[in-house]
Amino acid sequence: MTDIAAPPIDAATEQTGGRRLSVGTRTYLYVCLIVVAALVIVPLVSTALGGFKTLSDLRGNPFGLPSEWQWSNYGDIITSQRYWLQMGNSLLIAALTVFLTLTFAAMAAFCFAHIRFFGSDYLLNYFLTGLMFPAATAILPLYIRIRDLGLLDTYWGVVLPQVAFGLGMSIILFRNYFRGLPVELFDAAFVDGCGYFGFFWHVTLPLSRPIVATVGIISFVGSWNSYILPLILLNSESRYPWPLGIMVYKGEFSTEWHLVLAFITLTILPTIIVFFLAQKHIIAGLTAGAVKS
Repeated sequence: MTDIAAPPIDAATEQTGGRRLSVGTRTYLYVCLIVVAALVIVPLVSTALGGFKTLSDLRGNPFGLPSEWQWSNYGDIITSQRYWLQMGNSLLIAALTVFLTLTFAAMAAFCFAHIRFFGSDYLLNYFLTGLMFPAATAILPLYIRIRDLGLLDTYWGVVLPQVAFGLGMSIILFRNYFRGLPVELFDAAFVDGCGYFGFFWHVTLPLSRPIVATVGIISFVGSWNSYILPLILLNSESRYPWPLGIMVYKGEFSTEWHLVLAFITLTILPTIIVFFLAQKHIIAGLTAGAVKS
């Protein structure tokens, strides 16, 4: 019998799951990616460079390099107590939101993925209805409830609503990932005497780092950028996170846009760093469960 050699596989074929892309298609994809990257990168770079300029240089050359680098714009902000207080408030609120979201969403999703009980589908749909309504639509009843609980002007008054509004998306992401895990692991664990909680803690969670990173980053960024909830529920400036801090900072330096741009750059820098550190896990978590054999 004559062996038939397999056809060579180039990079384009491997990246598209066996489909060979034409030169025109690849050119179109690269052009689209470059345009999208430019739309994202140019504003970020312009904002960062604007913080190194004087006000006159910013008005005359908003997108170019500074004629003279003003390092003091960033230095004065970094050495100010207000900046670190607002960063600490944002970090505390975001950390509590991420921890509670991961804890409750993972446990709920595990139940929906592996345990069949009466009304499970209706309960899951109840959680998912939260995806249809933004937090702004519930501001008035939410404010009344937080006030009745005595949580106005506290960190928990902001954290708990953020967790509640983030559970729907987090549960569906966790559930899809958990359902994609091999069924043989579940069967083998029960044969060895492992219960539901043991399987969740010792087997499921160690294998779920990608989806944990994905949900964690989504929750962190959502909390870090939250503006409307802290605006309504916080009254003391000492508890303001950075979005409210920018509002106050802009009110004091409304005509000095180079200082405002420097402040904005320093406040969005943590989310950019966290995203790049976890981007591999984020992509793996979002694509896991999309195709099930």
